[in-house]
Amino acid sequence: MSELPAKKADKRNLITEAAVEVFAEKGFRQARVSDIARKAGVADGTIYLYFKNKEDILLSIFEEKMDILLEGLAVELDGVDDPADRIRRFARFHYQQVRTNRAAAEVLQVELRLSHKFLKEYRPEKLWEYLGVFATIVREGQDRGHFRKDRDPFVVMWGFFGALDELAMQWVLSKKNDRFSLEVAADQVADIFIKGLEAT
Repeated sequence: MSELPAKKADKRNLITEAAVEVFAEKGFRQARVSDIARKAGVADGTIYLYFKNKEDILLSIFEEKMDILLEGLAVELDGVDDPADRIRRFARFHYQQVRTNRAAAEVLQVELRLSHKFLKEYRPEKLWEYLGVFATIVREGQDRGHFRKDRDPFVVMWGFFGALDELAMQWVLSKKNDRFSLEVAADQVADIFIKGLEAT
């Protein structure tokens, strides 16, 4: 008799959460499927009922975490009308997720970049959707006269994400978490981009 869908989902989630811890602790390249199985408390063969290989697990972590980010961002921005406030909320939300989910942030910030498949073959559509929220904020701000129309939303979107991403990487890799405050960083990054966008 096959497992019920809910049980299968629970076991899959158990494996991906174990993989987050293993990848963060050992690194993607050094981690083995057997390490993940041990952490999850399942047999090695069970992993292959849900995933093709270690790379598939890593990409699944990305997909699942991006779903959570997209849902959380929608809640965070709900009811916030001012485009500048929406940018600040976006930055604060992004860094709140980094701070409260450090192991997952380390996997997504560092280990994901070691995946040849992710860099060369995979289409990170959920990341583009996440960033697209920011581009939409910029376009709406331009349409309403808040932001300069000569700023390309695509360029601003990637510049904003690049700033958030690099600082998140520095925070995750730092042995001293008090080197800088993510909350302060969120507001400073947001303010830099808001000032560069504001219509004069």
